[in-house]
Amino acid sequence: MLLGGHLGEIPKRVYVLDSLTYAGSLENLSSSLDNKNFEFVNGDIRNPKLVNDLFSEIDLVVHFAAESHVDRSISDSSNFISTNVLGTHVLLEASVRENIATFLHVSTDEVYGSIDEGFWDENQPLQPNSPYAASKAASDLIVRSFGKTHGLDVRISRCSNNYGPFQYPEKLIPLVITNLMSDKKIPVYGDGMNKREWIHCEDHSRAIHKILLGGTPQNVYNIAGQIEISNLSLVKMILGIMGKNAHEIEFVRDRKGHDFRYALDGGKLQDTLNFTPKIDFEIGLRETVNWYVDNQNWWKSRV
Repeated sequence: MLLGGHLGEIPKRVYVLDSLTYAGSLENLSSSLDNKNFEFVNGDIRNPKLVNDLFSEIDLVVHFAAESHVDRSISDSSNFISTNVLGTHVLLEASVRENIATFLHVSTDEVYGSIDEGFWDENQPLQPNSPYAASKAASDLIVRSFGKTHGLDVRISRCSNNYGPFQYPEKLIPLVITNLMSDKKIPVYGDGMNKREWIHCEDHSRAIHKILLGGTPQNVYNIAGQIEISNLSLVKMILGIMGKNAHEIEFVRDRKGHDFRYALDGGKLQDTLNFTPKIDFEIGLRETVNWYVDNQNWWKSRV
């Protein structure tokens, strides 16, 4: 996402640059396409000419673009390195060239690796364990270097697992929902005891907005979901919401290098920018299930 306008002002124009890969769709932006202050640009962040031309029109960058599915990175990591590392570098070079006011890089809790107990804060070393996580950690470090070397106002956010509407069905929550509606078994890796934190995408967006407007340069902010649950327990919650039982679960061979647990310390963001998630997990999860039930045409064209 690219914003025209200075920090603290209402942006004059919002641009979304997206290459519309398998996981992208203009339908996801349908509520904004008719807004005169919004423009969609179909293109690749790895294209220097396109990025340079576009950055001449804007002041602020929120860098969401990434290949993000761990399983795909295990089977073929090339797109992850190309998009997440080289693509980020193209954006940063253009930001320096065009004197971008602020560059906010959206990262992930996975860069810290697995933690058996306790919580990672922003000062923990990066120890990624999957090709996806490694590509994001690499991009984090490149972003940091542009702040230190060029004085670019860079900020990095690292967030827990997201859930909500419009999420591509390969991700765990929509996969469970859509499989149940398609009379398919629910694959659960290993014994299902791997733990994750979850945050609704609207809460994540609120945190991004706070970091963009109130954060400080050269800073990292954890966005903690504060809801920790095992994969198996999560699947059972969805089964309960949809009136199904555990017979729908099929345990499968564990993922290679599967991290056991992610957990973030969100104290910095809470203390400095007064952010805590607002959406109750059980309510948000039920609303998410209902969205996929009510929008079957959207996801059936993608599975």
